[in-house]
Amino acid sequence: MQLPTSAFATTDWSAIEPVQHPGETGHATWRTLTMGDVRIRRVDYSPGYLADHWCDRGHILFVIGGELDTELKDGRRFKLTAGMSYRVSDFGDPAHRSSSAAGAQLFIVD
Repeated sequence: MQLPTSAFATTDWSAIEPVQHPGETGHATWRTLTMGDVRIRRVDYSPGYLADHWCDRGHILFVIGGELDTELKDGRRFKLTAGMSYRVSDFGDPAHRSSSAAGAQLFIVD
């Protein structure tokens, strides 16, 4: 990942229009800022959320609040709570998908 040349800036996430993405169950609400080919997101998963797809994209993800369950296509599972993060590569790592029984608030860079 390479951030494009940019002046110092702050982000008021509440000022970014939310976009709702349905899951297999529940929904994800994204607030997205794009810098070149880098996507920076503040994401909220509703209680009962289950992603409707397996993702192959690399991410750096930080759990702001709630609990996140991440499943890898090879069968491994991870529970992340507030203050935890994961990183997954664009190359070589198995596909992954997210769910959240109680809901979660995330910060994601990809």
